[in-house]
Amino acid sequence: MNVLMLLKTKDTLSYLYDTDTLKQGLEELHAQGYTAIPVITLEGTYAGCVNEGDFLRYILRHYGEKFPSYVKIKDIIRPGFNPPVRIDIDMDSLLEMSMRQNFIPVVDDRDFFIGIVTRQDIIKSFIKENQDKNNES
Repeated sequence: MNVLMLLKTKDTLSYLYDTDTLKQGLEELHAQGYTAIPVITLEGTYAGCVNEGDFLRYILRHYGEKFPSYVKIKDIIRPGFNPPVRIDIDMDSLLEMSMRQNFIPVVDDRDFFIGIVTRQDIIKSFIKENQDKNNES
């Protein structure tokens, strides 16, 4: 099994551009019911990930009650949060990453965002693989 078998491609999910405003980002999180969302550049490379806490901390730290409608998403991305993987990652490493992340962003060899793999899909895959092995015995 490889990561491509579990990949939710970017054309099937929501993401933000790093040039979107905080307001646009919050609206998208709310509309999708997400707690975290991938962020890409206008060129399509993976820029990072933001979650609800990132928005709240930024707003409280910089503006208090004045909502900043002009601040860009790239201003709140935390370096190293939800790092991406390449499509050739081994499944054990993917499982280990899923212990810390609800989803793992996947990029190609040029760092272009191609989709995500969810923790739920990884767990289901390992359960199915284990069941298949038990059925063969």
